[in-house]
Amino acid sequence: MMKFTKHNFIFLLGGIIIYVVDIGVDFWVASKYFCQGQYSWSILILCFRGLSLLIMQIFSYEWFKNDWEGTDTGKLKWIFLVHLFQCGIFIRYWFALKYGCQAAFKQKDSGDAPETDSPNLLQKQAIDVMTDINMLRVFKTFLETTPQLCVQIYILMEHGKSNFSQYVAIIMSFCGISFSAVDYQISLRKSLPDKDEFPVLSKLVYLFYKLLTITSWILSITLITLLSVRSSVILLILLWICGFTWTVKQHTTFCKSKKMEYLYRTVVGIILIFTFFNIKGRKTKVCISIYYATHTVVTLGILFVYLSWKPSIIKEISFTIVSILTILSLVLGIIFLVVYYRCFHPTAYCRPQECSDEVDREAGHKNSVKTCRFQNFIMQ
Repeated sequence: MMKFTKHNFIFLLGGIIIYVVDIGVDFWVASKYFCQGQYSWSILILCFRGLSLLIMQIFSYEWFKNDWEGTDTGKLKWIFLVHLFQCGIFIRYWFALKYGCQAAFKQKDSGDAPETDSPNLLQKQAIDVMTDINMLRVFKTFLETTPQLCVQIYILMEHGKSNFSQYVAIIMSFCGISFSAVDYQISLRKSLPDKDEFPVLSKLVYLFYKLLTITSWILSITLITLLSVRSSVILLILLWICGFTWTVKQHTTFCKSKKMEYLYRTVVGIILIFTFFNIKGRKTKVCISIYYATHTVVTLGILFVYLSWKPSIIKEISFTIVSILTILSLVLGIIFLVVYYRCFHPTAYCRPQECSDEVDREAGHKNSVKTCRFQNFIMQ
């Protein structure tokens, strides 16, 4: 298992700041639309925020309940109230700051500390709590940030008018998607045995692979939405049904209860609309090839429909620019994908017994559920 370093602690502080700023930007943009009389856009922006917040609270509380099973029920009641007021993520950030500070700055002074405060256990606690936060951030990215980005780009292209708040929202969305993807992969490697370090070059290749493929797909969705909102909604629903069906067929075991497992599969179906998501931690060469081949065909199909249905639009400079960006980002994204899987992708996967043995050595069998949770939730 890798270590939680001072650099990780600094990035944790940055993540908290970005999260708070992102909340402010959402309400700022929504208020701008509301003041301009564009109530539907304002409500839509807030709905994406509310949906992601609700899903995050549900999963966060469920994980607390699973991890604290058999402990003081008074703590769980307090935790439930915090999540009820939609502030569960801040509790997790508080634990991350607490354990992260101890792991990054106080390890050298823990020679005479009791076994429960051993450096290895502190490292495990810090990495575990950051892993949970990054899982929740993945939910937020694809339930809120990515849909909001589609909406913002659609408004910009449809009406041709823009303001400063729109550009800030678009930049924050791209930053949110980028940081979420990279942080998640870092947490994956830190929390699972036999994973190699994640060097800077590997991070950059992975970042460009995710960012470029997602950007191309967002632009494609925006283009078909400009052509027909109904067609866009039908396409997204069909893609979600395909993603959800595939997830069900994988027989995922991420949650203890069946209701939570189906909620998890529903969320994964939404994520699969925008990016590939390896939910079983297995080799997925065929699946990922089919996934991005489908995206390529759909993207080219959307551009072909434009050329056939509205040939006059070819003369518009905005369509030409967006089309070039869509194709270019897709091609570059797939190139970075191939480079990442050829040169940087780890081939070792965490087996349940490996997870259990490592946890048992450090903190006893009662914590095995928490550490093994991540092996059932892997995005690559």
